[in-house]
Amino acid sequence: MLLIVSGCGNSAAPTLSSSESLPGGEASVSIQPFASFQLPAENLPQAQHPDFHAGKALAHQPWVRAPTITTARDGLGPLYNARTCLFCHINGGRSQMPESPDRELIGPFVRISIPGKDKIQGVVPEPVYGDQLHTQSVALSHQLRQVSQLKKVSLKAEEVKPEAYIYIDWQHSTFTYPDQTQVNLRWPKPRITKLAYGELNADTMFSLRNSPPIHGTGLLELIPQTAIDKLADPQDSNGDGISGRVNHVWDFEQARTVPGRFGLKANRANNLRIVTAAAFTGDVGITNPLFPQQPCTEAQTRCLKTANGNGEEGVEIPDNLLSLVTDFLRNLGVPKRSNWNSEPVLAGRELFYQSGCQQCHHPDYTTAESCQLPHLSKQKIWPYTDLLLHDMGPDLADGRPDYQASGSEWRTPPLWGVGLREAVNGSNNLLHDGRARTVEEAILWHGGEAKQVRRHFVNLKADQRQLLIEFVKSL
Repeated sequence: MLLIVSGCGNSAAPTLSSSESLPGGEASVSIQPFASFQLPAENLPQAQHPDFHAGKALAHQPWVRAPTITTARDGLGPLYNARTCLFCHINGGRSQMPESPDRELIGPFVRISIPGKDKIQGVVPEPVYGDQLHTQSVALSHQLRQVSQLKKVSLKAEEVKPEAYIYIDWQHSTFTYPDQTQVNLRWPKPRITKLAYGELNADTMFSLRNSPPIHGTGLLELIPQTAIDKLADPQDSNGDGISGRVNHVWDFEQARTVPGRFGLKANRANNLRIVTAAAFTGDVGITNPLFPQQPCTEAQTRCLKTANGNGEEGVEIPDNLLSLVTDFLRNLGVPKRSNWNSEPVLAGRELFYQSGCQQCHHPDYTTAESCQLPHLSKQKIWPYTDLLLHDMGPDLADGRPDYQASGSEWRTPPLWGVGLREAVNGSNNLLHDGRARTVEEAILWHGGEAKQVRRHFVNLKADQRQLLIEFVKSL
């Protein structure tokens, strides 16, 4: 996730609205006594609850390699990063980054590509390894790998090997405020070892990614595109230093270019069915109606020859089951705010707006009318995002373009629920690569379009900085 703050530091906060206590409108849900981002929207009709829980079960279901007698959930891999959808979104939240350099990267992953443009894929995949490094295979999962290393068991020659093992070496520096307060910052340096299919292309570009939370995505899907377009200013025509813009990506259902909305670089169309289907294939190795090809490149011949779990429809998860998982994702509720009108939070709210944070973290929208999703229609929501691309400067750049997003641009993510990350799944990993352990660290990493407000934040008094942080955590 990215926490983006931008602006000129001269905006007064608007009048407080009681609707701010319900970030997801009537779809907002109480997370007491147990914090979770995988609860159904409060206003989801009771008749739809069975399908919601069926989709949730499928999202938790561990897939197994084919062929097996369990035809309803076979077809894992042959190459994959996780055996279940929600392995990468723990309790509906983020993945956890490894803290130790000896612990393998499992959950978060590394995207790769080579220079060039591709209208359909958005990137040019690395010729041998594709566009994502898969650290597990049906021959050797993470758990089996640990056992095999202890017992010194070798793979059979015909088995499909994981593409690589990945570890994180954390680099550190110290930031000092004008008041001499110091903060330790860190950033990840991925260490890729044991490449199984030869060397990577010399021009390969890498991007470490941490999985974002998934709550409220159905509401985001219903934000009118016109509302987002009005916030875009690609040429910075008003001279405020902010030039948010829309990515344009390929819609795999409509077979045409459309505005991007989902993904860390807004590199997925505004269609949660595509988002779900792409994750099934790319992360779990489960083919589906939208992406019927296994995650094997032409150079990975053993992978291509491995048995799959294709059923009567020729895919490993048929259309009806894909729809159940998509609708589970679409109907996830947004946590209600508990201390939205306390004095410290209100003081932090004022500082948030004065700093100009809302110019990228746009506070509110009203969702469009939908006959298919009437309970999510016409809801006043408070996600705090403009869903646009912003240049975040060299420190956060991955150097890997995706469709029209440059190597230093990222989509503004929603802030709703950011303060609940530890309670939900113990994750302290903010920003796209999980480097920030606190909201404060996330702000301090910002450059590019955010540098003016970062400077404003840095020059606040210590207690003011804490108030602004408490407001963000209250969202």
